[in-house]
Amino acid sequence: MIDDNYKRTITVNASPEDAYIALTTDYMDWWTTCDREVNKVGDRIKFTFPPNVSYWTFEARILKPYRIVELRCVEAYHKITDKPDASETEWLGSTVRWNIESHPEQTDIHFTHYGLTPQLDCYDVCELGWDLFFVESLKSYLDTGIGKPHQTESK
Repeated sequence: MIDDNYKRTITVNASPEDAYIALTTDYMDWWTTCDREVNKVGDRIKFTFPPNVSYWTFEARILKPYRIVELRCVEAYHKITDKPDASETEWLGSTVRWNIESHPEQTDIHFTHYGLTPQLDCYDVCELGWDLFFVESLKSYLDTGIGKPHQTESK
């Protein structure tokens, strides 16, 4: 079986503790607006993309401090221009997982979005989004303290 889920790894100049905090409480500093933190298994967190059209609600499935954060999408609405209506809920039931690996001077963060595969209508848009928010913004946030979270576009 081919594993074609979205996967990326970043290496950051931050501790595993800082990485874990970014992946459980600091989402607004590197990803997008959310309504709470993730503190225990079963916690639900809703992420919205202003102007509040698209949103996802995730439930914490695995929280192993400084090692693993896993969230499962339990509610999804992703409006994408020029994509079929079916793409609006493609994340439903998918799982995002961050594995944190400590090294003496740096930390690796391995990210997999299980269920986000090239067969989905939203894949190209979502791949670009994760590349921006995980690969660029989270890395910048952990390396410099300044991320590039989603912002409402100015008119």
